[in-house]
Amino acid sequence: MSTKELFKDLRNSDLSERMPVVFVGHGNPMNAITDNEYRKVWYELGSRLVRPSAVLCVSAHWLTDGTYVTVSDKPQTIHDFYGFPDELFKVNYPVSGARNYAEETISNVTTTKILKDSEYGLDHGAWSVLMNMYPDADIPVYQMSIDITKSAEYHFNLAKELSFLRNRGVIVIGSGNVVHNLRMVKWRGEAQPYDWALEFDEIVKKSIENDNPSTLTEYEKLGEIGNAAHPTNDHFLPLFYTLGLRKKSDKYKFFNDKIDMGSISMRSVIFY
Repeated sequence: MSTKELFKDLRNSDLSERMPVVFVGHGNPMNAITDNEYRKVWYELGSRLVRPSAVLCVSAHWLTDGTYVTVSDKPQTIHDFYGFPDELFKVNYPVSGARNYAEETISNVTTTKILKDSEYGLDHGAWSVLMNMYPDADIPVYQMSIDITKSAEYHFNLAKELSFLRNRGVIVIGSGNVVHNLRMVKWRGEAQPYDWALEFDEIVKKSIENDNPSTLTEYEKLGEIGNAAHPTNDHFLPLFYTLGLRKKSDKYKFFNDKIDMGSISMRSVIFY
């Protein structure tokens, strides 16, 4: 299926009142700049969606004690990795910040205190995807951190308090991976997925299809397969910021639903 066919039913008229919510599997940072199928789909998605007023990104790469939002007017491009080619370190994504929406986020969330951060910029969980969705860097972007001390259910419930953003022209994007085990990555050749990676990816798929988020908020109960899919849960938690914002009336569509390098699921989903 071509990328245009994949998103052919996403029309601006469908999204005029409520913005979509997207979870993106970002995977290897090199996906941002190499010729690959994931990058092509990100570009097509951005070109098909109604133009947002701003983007809120919840990335697996900003982990904090407490919850923060960025309020900088010109967020820097953070190269939060090592061992990659110089070309990747030269990437600059010069978007504007979205201070007004950040302030609204702080004032609308009441169950926990949201703190301001004026120094953090955009990490690669954000810019690697957004530079391909919106290559002109003309959409303001701000990030919300992940309080790593909290449970998946906490993040799912916190996301519900962000629902007003969908009616304010803001696209909320969670950026992580539904399976993420760097210890087991196969770096060479056409790596066959591990059985446990395929199984956990299918569990995520079925949970979304059945609108049964408790299967995922309680993923630790899955035992060994959950531990294999997520030795740490940093890349899994961004998914709950999209599941929590899902409405009963939303349609959904999966994309980039493949396992990369044996142990990284690129499965992504849009609710619209």
